[in-house]
Amino acid sequence: MAQYLEYKDQSISVGDTVKVHQEISEGDKKRIQIFEGIVIAIKNSGTGKSFTVRKIGANSIGVEKIFPTLLPSIKKIEVKRQGAVRRSKLYYLRDKVGKAASRIKEKNTFNKKVKA
Repeated sequence: MAQYLEYKDQSISVGDTVKVHQEISEGDKKRIQIFEGIVIAIKNSGTGKSFTVRKIGANSIGVEKIFPTLLPSIKKIEVKRQGAVRRSKLYYLRDKVGKAASRIKEKNTFNKKVKA
């Protein structure tokens, strides 16, 4: 089963496509920067919890960012879609280029009805 973490009463697991809203301070100005990508790894080690998000930038160049969960500059994390994966680390996505890098099936979230 893939790993997950709890962030402000929200469950984030490996394979999810997320938007991380991070506050960036440039001099005396502050702004919110959004980093959107797929969670490829979660490291659960006490207060040093972190998760790695990978996105495909311009010209099919992959960009990865490691976010500590206790980072005060993270304002919000939005889960856009949940991915159905069977690995705890999705490092194989580093070798994929273009659309193949974001081809993870969506997790079924509907409830199955049981006949009595």
